[in-house]
Amino acid sequence: MKNGMKVIDAHCHIYPEKIVDRAVAGTDHFYGTTAACRGTVAELLACGEKYGIDGFLVHSVATAPKQVQSINGFIAECVAESAGKLIGFGAIHPDSEDPEGDLEHLVSLGLKGVKIHPDIQGFDLDDPRYLRSFAWCEAHNIPVLAHTGDNRYDHSNPNRLIPVLKQFPNLRMIGAHFGGWSIWKEASKELAGIPNLWVDCSSSLPYLTPDEAAEIIHRYGSDRVFFGSDYPMWNPGVELDSFLSIPLTPDEQRKILSQNLLDFLG
Repeated sequence: MKNGMKVIDAHCHIYPEKIVDRAVAGTDHFYGTTAACRGTVAELLACGEKYGIDGFLVHSVATAPKQVQSINGFIAECVAESAGKLIGFGAIHPDSEDPEGDLEHLVSLGLKGVKIHPDIQGFDLDDPRYLRSFAWCEAHNIPVLAHTGDNRYDHSNPNRLIPVLKQFPNLRMIGAHFGGWSIWKEASKELAGIPNLWVDCSSSLPYLTPDEAAEIIHRYGSDRVFFGSDYPMWNPGVELDSFLSIPLTPDEQRKILSQNLLDFLG
């Protein structure tokens, strides 16, 4: 609890000990950043204890089809051992020979959704290979958390996302980073009001003033936004303090910090 409010961090990457340093170094190289944290489950749970964060939505990105089932097994195992602190989303890869089988497997493990990263995976969000998985997710009411936005590439910007949301009107999509990393304001103006889109604030608050973040939140609607840190790129406690500096009402804070995600996941 933080200031009497339940807190769930809705955007966290975790990695097995044997690959964690290599995985985080790869992300640092892709974004030109230096991660604030290491990327292990133990460290993430310790952050929760230290900063008053009650739970975490955890996931990872598959950079090759052969990684998918091992990643999902790892995420599921971490969730099972977390005493209810973790919620897991599974990985998929567009080049999988059996995407439906991968999706059935991750659901059988108890994972609650799917995480994709078009920019790191190197595919357009509206590529037919993603669309095949989106169709399955829509039919089975499985939400998709997608990295969205990058001013360096055209894999996941609004022009790719909007056609997907229109083609699959019952697919529940979470657009990470306010719907557009590095193009936060522009993306929110294009995406606000789309009924099957939610967003998180991960990897956004370090780049926006509190007033700018409030403007984006109000554009989407405070019932459409989740708090997220993008651990280990950013420290969850620092991100939580940044979020609490945004000029929002206590009711808006409560919704974004946990209630919206709980409602979204049922």
